[in-house]
Amino acid sequence: MQKQKKAARPEDVKARIKQLVQQTMQEALEGELEDFLGYPKHGKAPADNSRNGYSDKTIQTDTGPIELRVPRDRDSEFEPRLVRKRQTVLDDLEDKVVAMYAKGMTTRDIQGILGDMYGTALSPSLISRITDRILPRLEEWQNRPLRNVYAMVWFDCIFYAVRDEGKVQQKAVYVVIGLRLDGRKELLGFWVDKTESKGFWLGVLNDLKGRGVRDVFIFSVDGLTGIQDAIRAAYPKADVQRCVVHQIRNSLRYVSWKDRKELAADLKTIYGAATLSEAGRQMDRFEERWLSQYHHVIKSWRGNWESLTTFFRYPVEIRKVMYTTNIIESVNSKFRKVTDARRVFPLDEAVLKSLYMAALELEKKWTKPIKDWPIIYSQLGILFEDRIPA
Repeated sequence: MQKQKKAARPEDVKARIKQLVQQTMQEALEGELEDFLGYPKHGKAPADNSRNGYSDKTIQTDTGPIELRVPRDRDSEFEPRLVRKRQTVLDDLEDKVVAMYAKGMTTRDIQGILGDMYGTALSPSLISRITDRILPRLEEWQNRPLRNVYAMVWFDCIFYAVRDEGKVQQKAVYVVIGLRLDGRKELLGFWVDKTESKGFWLGVLNDLKGRGVRDVFIFSVDGLTGIQDAIRAAYPKADVQRCVVHQIRNSLRYVSWKDRKELAADLKTIYGAATLSEAGRQMDRFEERWLSQYHHVIKSWRGNWESLTTFFRYPVEIRKVMYTTNIIESVNSKFRKVTDARRVFPLDEAVLKSLYMAALELEKKWTKPIKDWPIIYSQLGILFEDRIPA
């Protein structure tokens, strides 16, 4: 009876794979130098350049650390493509690092996973440097040309803790999303600033203009300081809609618990009205009932009335899209999922790297127009006939 072979242990299989990877890489390096010099390893060397021994190098791979002997030439002109000078991590493993970073893992999370799975020891600082390779792509993406016309643009911001000059500061990241004339959403970019200001927003809008955006029909914004004045300066023909949902939240923040339900129901009669004139009548009733208790709520609604009721000038289908920044808030919630693990970012660039990688994943899913787009587009065609490109 034939003796049954003993099953190979997992560690033995892993060691054999590692050995094969090492042999393959070593042979590839020898082949690269042979092509570079134009003669085989044991052939006759030409007069101008020749082989000049080896240098030892440890390269981290997804099979663990591998020791290589990198061949050299006498003139020090040879640089292998497989393992570049000063490279310590193989490209495949670098891709895994970037992918894990994009999913929201911290540098120490990635360090632990690579150590457990591959026995590879990468320091947090090295992992950070690996992820820095996306910075040129981020800069190119942030400065890419945009479309000439957008039906709608949403503005909002999220806050992150960032270490700045030794102190942890809360910094706002402003997110801008555009609705294209094909009905698809597009992330136009994000900007970091310590405080909101009219000058800052004008700079953001001029950035968009410089990248090709010559017209926007409607801006939907939160109560960002100075943004409405900046929009009027940069895009004087655009309508501005202040987010009603944010306005309601801000109003309820200063209302006692026992009154919140009734006050919120009364507010709904205002923004849920069929016409602007009906909304005005409901606002009068709201003021008559609540003025003595919540003067500050009335003052805020009256003070922002024009920008809060812009949507009443539009058909119902467009209203649903423009009167709230829910679209951009859903984007921000996805950003938070990939950044929650990082309580404090070491630099502004670290924030932007995380958001950029999340943005790329988001845009892969934005392949279809928003709901009711054929109806919305036909309505926009009537309302903005002279501003829609032929």
